[in-house]
Amino acid sequence: MNAPNDNAFLSLQFARSVVMPLPGVTEKICFDTPAFYANKKIFSRLKEDGLSWVMYTEERDKWMQADPETFFITDHYVNYNYMLVNLATVNPADLQLLLITAWKNRALKKQVETALAQGLINE
Repeated sequence: MNAPNDNAFLSLQFARSVVMPLPGVTEKICFDTPAFYANKKIFSRLKEDGLSWVMYTEERDKWMQADPETFFITDHYVNYNYMLVNLATVNPADLQLLLITAWKNRALKKQVETALAQGLINE
């Protein structure tokens, strides 16, 4: 991995603040980068280049059409429900929404209900 840049460091700190309070989230290393899991299923990680996030999403076409400079894929991700998120251009509110949505899609229903009841997320 390249030396971490400011965007990578700041986005990692931001991501941790968003997802670590959520039920069942663990942080591990994946491809030599920090990654977040729910129930042993990866939902987001810092890409090896340190310039983008790899994000689980079931709505990537919507995101990519809205802002192709920020949300995109490479050939590797064509057959997977992941997209890349450009750290230099992503809006923090969008990154937060993507992280929470990715977690919801990987978490157990009971964990999502707990997070809602505790006011950690909105519906």
